[in-house]
Amino acid sequence: MNRRNNTNLPDFILIGLTDSEETQLVLFMLFLLIYLITVLGNVGMILIIHLNVQLHTPMYFFLSHLSFLDLSYSTVITPKTLEGLMTSTKCISYMSCFTQMYFFVFLGATECFLLSSMAYDRYVAICNPLRYPVVMSTRLCCSLTFGSYLIGFTESFTNVFCMSRLHFCNSNVIHHFFCDTSPILALSCTDTHDIEIMIFIVAGSTLMMSLITISVSYVSILSTILKITSASGKQKAFSTCASHLLGVAVFYGTMIFTYLRPSKSYSLGKDQVASVFYTIVVPMLNPLIYSLRNKEVKNALSRAMQKREGSRQLK
Repeated sequence: MNRRNNTNLPDFILIGLTDSEETQLVLFMLFLLIYLITVLGNVGMILIIHLNVQLHTPMYFFLSHLSFLDLSYSTVITPKTLEGLMTSTKCISYMSCFTQMYFFVFLGATECFLLSSMAYDRYVAICNPLRYPVVMSTRLCCSLTFGSYLIGFTESFTNVFCMSRLHFCNSNVIHHFFCDTSPILALSCTDTHDIEIMIFIVAGSTLMMSLITISVSYVSILSTILKITSASGKQKAFSTCASHLLGVAVFYGTMIFTYLRPSKSYSLGKDQVASVFYTIVVPMLNPLIYSLRNKEVKNALSRAMQKREGSRQLK
């Protein structure tokens, strides 16, 4: 068999989501709208947090980085998906494909640990409110954020290094709308068992470590909330972490469904739906979840709008 390896493979072909031109047009309009909302929502969230002094707290420091990750995450996937829906050119170069996969894994892994840091922040705020300003210092917040990016970089580098050792023989057609791990593994003509085990261990460790941190934090939070005697106190305590808990459930639910399964159970239709959800929809939902359920963000946005309206009237 004539084996082509990664050094001379010219490009891959992304099949995309559908062959129907009518459906492609509908998906293009839908994804474009979602992407514009994603950009507007996340950039708006970053600007509101940066410009409003009252939001210069650990929770919003993490939230601004979450918005940056979601914006980057969506930008890595959505523009190429839109291009594939509107043009007949489905090709993506080898370097572009692996670059997309690198940033996809990097941003996803970083978000996992950033969500863990946010859970720890909520744990300290509710369980140790008097020590909160001391514990959640600027130094600790920066260290947790830097650690999240470092872990994301390490996992992504390991993933791409393992994938780069694959050889591709007969087909260069990726049955997906972006360069994800499972569809590329399916193209390899070499034994991928060891690489799959390595990727599964690294990705599984990332998910489990972050989930354990989140779970322990929220068990402690729930225990503390149950000890509060007043109903208003319980509601106030729960409202401070409800948005984060919802964001965690949406993000981790689709990630676990897609990746923590054997490759034999890979299903093109189901996995594509899940992938669309966490690569395109979730980055749009996060700013909505954290803004619509957060009085401080809504108040900051309201003040910004009133200030802008006042400056218009002065002119």
